[in-house]
Amino acid sequence: MLDELLRRVSNHTPRTLETDSRFPEAAVLVPITRSDEPELILTLRASGLSTHGGEVAFPGGRRDPEDPDLIFTALREAEEEIGLPPGLVEVIGPLSPLISLHGIRVTPYVGVIPDYVDYLANDAEIAAVFSVPLEFFRQDPREHTHRIDYQGRSWYVPSYRFGEYKIWGLTAIMIVELINLLYDDAKISLHHPPKSFINSQAID
Repeated sequence: MLDELLRRVSNHTPRTLETDSRFPEAAVLVPITRSDEPELILTLRASGLSTHGGEVAFPGGRRDPEDPDLIFTALREAEEEIGLPPGLVEVIGPLSPLISLHGIRVTPYVGVIPDYVDYLANDAEIAAVFSVPLEFFRQDPREHTHRIDYQGRSWYVPSYRFGEYKIWGLTAIMIVELINLLYDDAKISLHHPPKSFINSQAID
């Protein structure tokens, strides 16, 4: 099953993003475990960080001037943040780039990793490393929906609760693109409000 899912990622053409070249670049790794029930590896960022502190994110960060490309950036940051050796990652391909609230162009790269990795979190940056089954997101079990108006259109971004972790924002947008790509029956829309959102607005 996983190989079919990965074939879809490798054949995927991400949305283009017309941005000013002056936007700083960053990359994140979207790690999927090679197992019968594939899981996404996510991090909880340390609460003391100046940006996105205490939030759930994929491992990643800004591109350094000496980084040859953004794949290198994603792998370097994953090693620095969670101790994931680059040699264990099979990079499959990119998802669509996004602009963060801090004006950074972020490109996600999907990579397959073994399911037996012992992660070593960098305490200065990462409070926890955890995994979530892909199947969890396939059902779109959102806790609520955030409406974000950006570039002339509205985005209806899900917020998921997995145990003690809240998964939302840019990370949730990346996950939705991945899940829609992998599963034909997912059909999670980011540009049309779910019925629960419409109902809650009516109640308000």
